This record gives sequence, C-alpha cells and structure tokens, in this order.
Amino acid sequence: MPIIQIKEVSKSYAKGTVKAVKNVSLDIEEGELFGLIGPDGAGKTSLFRMLTTLLLPDNGSITVFGNDSKSQYKEIRRHVGYMPGKFSLYQDLTIEENLNFFATLFNTDIKTNYDLIKDIYVQLEPFKNRRAGKLSGGMKQKLALCCALIHKPKVLFLDEPTTGVDTVSRKEFWEMLKQLKRQQITIMVSTPYMDEAVLCERIALIQQGRIMSVDTPRNITDKYPKPLYAIRSGNMSLLLKDLRKSNWVSTCYAFGEYHHITFNTEDLYVAQTSLIQELQLHGVHSDIELNSIDPTIEDCFIHLMN
Repeated sequence: MPIIQIKEVSKSYAKGTVKAVKNVSLDIEEGELFGLIGPDGAGKTSLFRMLTTLLLPDNGSITVFGNDSKSQYKEIRRHVGYMPGKFSLYQDLTIEENLNFFATLFNTDIKTNYDLIKDIYVQLEPFKNRRAGKLSGGMKQKLALCCALIHKPKVLFLDEPTTGVDTVSRKEFWEMLKQLKRQQITIMVSTPYMDEAVLCERIALIQQGRIMSVDTPRNITDKYPKPLYAIRSGNMSLLLKDLRKSNWVSTCYAFGEYHHITFNTEDLYVAQTSLIQELQLHGVHSDIELNSIDPTIEDCFIHLMN
C-alpha cells in the first residue's frame, strides 16, 4: 500500500476564483524519492501544505501512512518532517537553540536522533552559536533540514529546498537526500528546476494545478513523441521567426543557445535538407548548425503544456 495517497484533491482561493490545485491524484511508495516538478504558481506549495495538514482540501482525500489528513492530522504531524520554501526558523536564535527548540516540540533531544543528522550537522557545529539570521543561504538550508529531521520522521516534505541557493549548495543538498533515503525515509521534494528531476526516482510534472505526467524521468523522456533537433545560426531572433513560418517545422521554441524543433514529416533527411536550403535562400542566416538531440525533462514539460 502506498505511504501517501492523494485522490482527486482540489484547492482554490479567493472564494473559488483562483484554482491552485485541480483534481490531483498521486500515490507515493514507502522509501521513495519523489519529485513534484513545475514552475512558480503551478500548485506545488498548496499541495505540500495540504499533505502536511496545514491546509484542508476543498474536495478529495489525502492519507499519509494510512491516516486521513482531516480527521487524523495530529498523528500525521507527529511523523512527518516539513521544510517550507521560505526559511521559517527563528532568526534571533542560534543554530543550537533552533535545533533544541524543535527537538523539544517533539519530546526528543538532539542526542537521541543525532545519527540521523550527524552528516549534516557536523558542517554546522563549528558555527552552532551563530544566530540563524546571520547564516548564508546554504547553511540556512542545512539547519532547516536538521530541524525537519530531528524527530526522525517517516516522511520528509521539502518544498523548493534549493530555490535561491548556489549551485554547489544545491549539489550538496541532493547528496544529503541520497544519504537520508538509505535510512528508509520517504522523501517528497518539489522544485522548479527541471535539471533536478533526473535526481528523483519518480516525478510528477505539474502545471496550473494539474498533473500532466507521472513516471520515472527516463520513461517520461522516452515517451517524447518525435525526434528532436537543436538548431542555431548567426541571427537567433530572426531564425526563430523563420522556423515558425516554415512548413517543414512542427514545433519550435527557444532553448538556451539553441532553438529546439521537431519536423512534421517522418522523412527526416528530406526535412533537414529542405529546411536548411529554405533558410539559406533568405540570405540572412549564416553558420546554420542543426543536430539531433535527446529530449530533456524540460522539453517534455513544454510538449505536455502544448
């Protein structure tokens, strides 16, 4: 039986005019590292607040290790750890004081569950007397994770834990999650960063409150419907306009230093040759580069949005 079950859950605000979550259904297995992937405003935080019993769903049901989020919320709260997207610890308390405070809330102490946070806390211990408000973004992140773990939760909810954190700290954080998973903690993490999706065992792509796809990252990219190509030239803005006008091109969007395109025919050799000739006839495109590429999670997200 899944440790987390979400069935047809919806949530709206402003007397129903703003629909944040729309009929979401998900099952999370015990011991899984599950990612909820989507941009800002997609509904990730609303869903996490319902999972942690901070909000009630308008309809549908949520159970966490068999407990209903409405009638058995106290039991759920005893066994989950929650790290919200915004740093919410007491900034005027020191690292050690914050950790002791949260341990006391759950009738435990640092010593009892030290093994669980040891690998993280050793990086903070030299600064244990520093106030939380004076910490860097990466150190705040580690402290918040320690506080979420200090009562040894069965499930850990992490809402956009790496947003606004430098690249090195992001990498360190995901390494810490891998270590925690080995201790049989179920982890559900949300992120707007598509590159972090591949670090999860399974993911759900969410946009405008709706789940678009649920699967392993590899399976999602394998389901991309057409061969994908990256193209660039000396004039990228004009290239984008011309690609969208071409009868050979099915889809086209800007993607970093390239534009990603698919063709509307299965004869890919003819399509590639004809497109390049068409662009060169304009006389404004130089150094055209066209390569076949593997789709990323972001490519799949854009495809599903459309």
